[in-house]
Amino acid sequence: MSLVYCGACSHAPGITGRAERADTQARQALHGALYRMGDEIRAMRPDVLVVVAAEHFANFFMNNMPAFAMGMADSYEGPIEDEAFLKIKRTRVPGNKALSKKLIEGVMQTVDVAYAEEWKFDHGISVPLHFLTPDYDLPVVPANINCQGPPLAPLKRAWAFGEALRAAADAVPERIALVATGGISHWPATPDSGKINEAWDREFLARWAANDRDALLSYTDAETYRDGGQGGFEMRTFIAAAAAAKGAKGRIDFCEPIPIFAVSCTVARMELGV
Repeated sequence: MSLVYCGACSHAPGITGRAERADTQARQALHGALYRMGDEIRAMRPDVLVVVAAEHFANFFMNNMPAFAMGMADSYEGPIEDEAFLKIKRTRVPGNKALSKKLIEGVMQTVDVAYAEEWKFDHGISVPLHFLTPDYDLPVVPANINCQGPPLAPLKRAWAFGEALRAAADAVPERIALVATGGISHWPATPDSGKINEAWDREFLARWAANDRDALLSYTDAETYRDGGQGGFEMRTFIAAAAAAKGAKGRIDFCEPIPIFAVSCTVARMELGV
């Protein structure tokens, strides 16, 4: 089969953990857009949801930091954060080890990727799943791009990873959905936490929706750090999704800076024409 859905969304922990402190209208609009994304995914009847995230030292640290990794297990547990903080109950999320193995083998044809038979989900995956698959009835294949510990893979390698995911999806009979999660500009765990560069975010999303490879890959890490903070390095997950879309153009369903969530909250998809 092939990729039947390709999208991107934010994963900020405040989306659930500080929901009551946000502007009511903005919160309801964001949550509604996330639930609609889940409806759209389920309407495509995927066999598995690949979540390309940037995990936050929950599983990988500087003693072992793969540039790219994928999960290969029949189930995963999350969130790793305190339930009272994130306001998401810890649960076991189904995986699909056999299909994960096929996808990993496919990605390995062109991109070196690590794999893990144990994986703890943090908010980078658990917050999106809370809205996209609230009943946890869709198997998940987690994927991680190192966006936390420099040296970071160049953006062109994130693009290559997305292309490899698409090739792997094209090579299996199952129906594959893919969602990239992350922030765009944000400065987590710094004195600037809560700062948002809305203009920079909207320019990046315009390039993403146009699926303009050259424009997306033109950012340097120094520029991203200056304009989007260290959280801006998570653009790599969005870039991988754009590459996986194979030239399809995107649609931005929601983008609004919500300071209490410390990010321009985004819900977007590529129009694959499936």
